[in-house]
Amino acid sequence: MKKILLPTDFSENSWNAIDYATELFKNEACTFYLLNVYNKIIYESVHLSDISSERNIENTVKANVVNNLEHLKTSLLYTSLNQKHQFETIAALGSLIDVTENIVKSEKIDLIVMGTKGATGTKEVFMGSNTVRIINAIKKCPVLAIPDGFTFINTPKEITFATDFTHFYSKEELQPLLDLATSFNAAIRIVHVQQEEGTLTEEQKFNLGMLQKYFKGITYYQHTLTKSDSVSKSLKIFTEKLDIYLLAMLNYSHSFIDKLTREPVIKTIAFHTQIPLLIIPELGMSAAFSKTVKQDSKLEGIR
Repeated sequence: MKKILLPTDFSENSWNAIDYATELFKNEACTFYLLNVYNKIIYESVHLSDISSERNIENTVKANVVNNLEHLKTSLLYTSLNQKHQFETIAALGSLIDVTENIVKSEKIDLIVMGTKGATGTKEVFMGSNTVRIINAIKKCPVLAIPDGFTFINTPKEITFATDFTHFYSKEELQPLLDLATSFNAAIRIVHVQQEEGTLTEEQKFNLGMLQKYFKGITYYQHTLTKSDSVSKSLKIFTEKLDIYLLAMLNYSHSFIDKLTREPVIKTIAFHTQIPLLIIPELGMSAAFSKTVKQDSKLEGIR
């Protein structure tokens, strides 16, 4: 059974992301964890006489969160057509990153699905920047970010996988992408965004060969794009032309997504992209193991 974490601040965008997740996996057995993380209330007064009042307010806040989560759960149970869908609620006081990290570990979460934008007009727990924080902080679980206003149409028949072929991919790292492609019988479009004109290096050719090996049995296509103003703009144009509804990237040091989430340009792709973005974390393969695999693979004729 697939385990999916759904952070929510009860905003329209987070509800949209939850709706997308339940529709995307409508034919699979899943447990969805509805999570709201709320902040500790801080008072200027530190008098002992205020402690009782503070605790009462904290209890009220928690009760409201629990009530909202249960209402959300009831709505999902009413609208879900899949009896194999189960819903659990989690109301937690603390840090968004710490709570999420603990749940991913304790519940063995397979995927985090969340909106790229929180509620506006008030000081909410989840804002757009927190999507980026989760992408950068959660190292053991892929994140599927759903853009504001994106409506589920149907399961993706094609998935764009953007890469520059400079990273050695392990099959374990790519498993989330392979699982989605297999579940939806979707083709994968491997898109190489060239940083500059020229042919692939030997290392890039090798990494491409490994991708081809992993994707055996899955329909895939290869494309090369010349970077225009930015990587995000190039990918946006490509996905729009081919009417693609899911973009996947591996998050490792100096990767596209690593650069995008650490620079202001993240607003272009994570906040303003028109399609869902799947961020797959690097699993930290050692250089020595990478070298060994490359040597063994070359013996098999992979170039």
